[in-house]
Amino acid sequence: MNRNESLHQLAQTKEWDIIIIGGGATGLGTAVDAATRGYKTLLVEQADFAKGTSSRATKLVHGGVRYLAQGNIKLVREALKERGLLLKNAPHLSQNISFVLPCYGLLQKIYYGIGLKMYDLLAGRLGLGSTSIVSRKKTVEAITNIQTDKLSGAVVYQDGQFDDARLAVNLAQTAAENGATVINYCRVMQLMKSTEGKTNGVVVKDMLSGKTFSLQCKVVINATGVFADEVMQMDDVAAANRVSPSQGIHLVVDKTFFTGTKAMMIPKTSDGRVLFAVPWHDKVVLGTTDTPIESHSLEPKPLEEEINFILEHINHYLTTTITRKDVRSVFAGLRPLVKKEGTARTALMPRDHTIIISKSGLVTITGGKWTTYRKMASDVLNKAVEVSGLSKRSCVTEILKIHGWQAEINTSDPLHWYGKDAAEIKMIAENDIKLKEKMHPALPYIRAEVIWAVQHEMAMTVEDVLARRTRMLFLDAKAASEAALDVAHIMAPLLGQNDQWINEQVTSFVQLAKQYVLS
Repeated sequence: MNRNESLHQLAQTKEWDIIIIGGGATGLGTAVDAATRGYKTLLVEQADFAKGTSSRATKLVHGGVRYLAQGNIKLVREALKERGLLLKNAPHLSQNISFVLPCYGLLQKIYYGIGLKMYDLLAGRLGLGSTSIVSRKKTVEAITNIQTDKLSGAVVYQDGQFDDARLAVNLAQTAAENGATVINYCRVMQLMKSTEGKTNGVVVKDMLSGKTFSLQCKVVINATGVFADEVMQMDDVAAANRVSPSQGIHLVVDKTFFTGTKAMMIPKTSDGRVLFAVPWHDKVVLGTTDTPIESHSLEPKPLEEEINFILEHINHYLTTTITRKDVRSVFAGLRPLVKKEGTARTALMPRDHTIIISKSGLVTITGGKWTTYRKMASDVLNKAVEVSGLSKRSCVTEILKIHGWQAEINTSDPLHWYGKDAAEIKMIAENDIKLKEKMHPALPYIRAEVIWAVQHEMAMTVEDVLARRTRMLFLDAKAASEAALDVAHIMAPLLGQNDQWINEQVTSFVQLAKQYVLS
């Protein structure tokens, strides 16, 4: 996956079958689907792949226990199927994890036990294991610092977890390997239209060089998440806003505050959501919130009320107290929820995806969740083929192995998230002993990963490496800041950049990282 080669393709290709706007979960999934069906496919992303919502998830690939309680059986069944497929197709990035749901009374045990048994049944042959009801003693063994006052036991169920940004990068690589052209830092400035008023292309700007390209195609797919309204209004200035952004934040703490290998699910908070504590990359992710947001950006900011909400609820269930100073990183993401008449609270808005076809033939997809990205891609591509008159071809992604797939995964290896690519990264490190060294002593990432990210994963900035190719910014924001200069020095010669670029990159990243640190 090489950015210069992608730019060359932009200049050389006269017409594409499909142009996808947006390099998040849905856009990348659609690029994979389109390429594997044999369509000439281009994906453009205004920033980096998964820069927005798609790198800021709770790191769960799940059916959604809460949606089951809401009665959305269709979404749960669909998501559970997709969960099973992802664990098969990307085992280096996703795995089964046990969740402990603490119960404070016999009625809770019965209620949640029955609900989660139904969750198992809906998963069918792609289930991950049976739900069990365990004693108070077993609950304390699983989570040693759980609040025991009135604790009667727990329901233990199985779900999945994954690395969202790493999956996004691997999807981009999978798309490219199957013939798609994917390119980051390439922004759509306007839509092109035929004399009949049909959308038939885009004008894009390379945000790194400033060069513009006019690109023709048979159909444009708008997969821009919370930015979907802007693209629809680029098509039709009178188009109504369809997206109601909801912000969710997460706090990351050391695993000493949450001992054990199992995750915990708090079944009901004051705003009607569930709250998770999930072991991830040797840290623990706590979240999330559901806060309606008026405006949106690529870097949403956590609100004080959200931070306090998570700390208050998690501390209610633990004997150890987590304070602001214990938080290694805080990150916020925006869900592109689709407005539904009569639903004011974002927590109650549906998580299903919505496909919108404009008069000009622009195909928009929004809503949905990471777990169902593959199904969303299949659905929107089927619509796009129908709208454009392209020849119909069957979807093959149910059994498609994602880039990096490996049969045996050694999760004790810090590089296991790369799957089969880990061996090549180790070879880079063998050739230069300095590249075996860690970027920062507090985290396991080594300098060879920077080389790999630039040469094979289209990392163009220090932020790309520290936020999404590795997850340093999300795990320990201060450590990431301290590693920025070293990373910039490794990247600069590979990208043909000078000292001025190094200084600008470090300054920009350190400023960004401050937003991820709680003062």
